[in-house]
Amino acid sequence: MTARDDIVALGQRINQSIIGQEGMVERMLLGLLSNGHILVEGLPGLAKTRAIKTLSKNLDAKLSRVQFTPDLLPSDITGSEIYFTEGGKGTFKFQAGPVFANLVLADEINRAPAKVQSALLEAMEERQVTVGGESRALPQLFLVMATQNPIEQEGTYPLPEAQLDRFLLHVQVGYPDQQAEGDIMRLVRSEEVGNGAGKKASENDMLLAQQAIFDARGEINAVTVSEPVENYIVSLVYGTRTPDKYDADLAKWIQVGVSPRGSIALDKVSRSYAWFQGRDYVTPDDVRAIVHDVFRHRLILSYEAHAGGMTADQVVDRLVERVAVA
Repeated sequence: MTARDDIVALGQRINQSIIGQEGMVERMLLGLLSNGHILVEGLPGLAKTRAIKTLSKNLDAKLSRVQFTPDLLPSDITGSEIYFTEGGKGTFKFQAGPVFANLVLADEINRAPAKVQSALLEAMEERQVTVGGESRALPQLFLVMATQNPIEQEGTYPLPEAQLDRFLLHVQVGYPDQQAEGDIMRLVRSEEVGNGAGKKASENDMLLAQQAIFDARGEINAVTVSEPVENYIVSLVYGTRTPDKYDADLAKWIQVGVSPRGSIALDKVSRSYAWFQGRDYVTPDDVRAIVHDVFRHRLILSYEAHAGGMTADQVVDRLVERVAVA
C-alpha cells in the first residue's frame, strides 16, 4: 500500500466510529499531515474528544488528555522537577507532563487562565518545553487538538490572538443530519454489547505506524504549487490587509488582516488537501476548500462587523468572491 492508501484507510476507520462528522475527521488528518495544530469549536456532545481518541486507537501514538480548568497550573501541562531521596542523598528529577505525548487533547482550553495557555505556546511553536532552565524536545510526531465550547462564557478565558495564530486550523463542528443521528444511536447501542466499530484496538488489530505519517509528509512536500495558484494564495492573504482594493464592505468589516503564518498555513494545508485528493499539484479549488479553516481565527473583525452580525466565515465568503485567480 502507498502512504496515501494508508491515510485514506485510517480516515475510513475513524469515520466508522465518528458518524456524521466527516469534515472534522478530514481536518484532523490534514492537521496531522501538515504538522500543525487544530482548534476545534463546537457544542458539547459532537464527538470532538471521541475523534482524537479514535485516531489514537488506530495510530501507533501516545495520547494525553488534559481537562483545562481555572485552577490548572503550568506545571500540570509541562511537568516539573521533583525532589527524590535515595540512600540519604537528595536529587531533583524531571517528571514529564502530559504534553510529552504524540497526540495531546487540550479539552476546553478556554477554561484555563493565560499563564497555563502560554505554557502550551512554546510546546506548539518550538516543539520543546523548558523547565528548570533546561529545554526538552517533544516527540517528532506531535499534534495538539484543542477544543472549546462556543456558548460557554462564564469562567472562560478567551484565547489571545497570538496563541490563536499558532493553530494551523480552526475547525467549527455542527450537528449531524437526521440520518446520521439515527446511525449514531445504533452505533453506541452496538458498542454497549461489544460489537461497535469504535471499540479499543486489540493486540491483533493493525495500528498504523508513525512512519506512514512521515512518508506522507515527504510526498506532500513534493506537491507542486504553480505560480498562478501561488499568486492566488498571496492575493487572498493580501486581500485581508488591503480590503479597500477589493470591496468597500470588506474594508468596513476587517480590522486586522491575516498574518504571514496564514499564507504559510494556506500553502501547506492546500498541498495536503490536494495530496489527500490523489493529486500531485494544487488547484484553486483546493485553496478555496480549506481557506475558511485557515482564516477564520486569524481575522479580527471590526466593531461594525460585530454590530451587523457578520461572522468571519461570511467575510471570507465575500473575500473569495472578490479575489480572482491570476
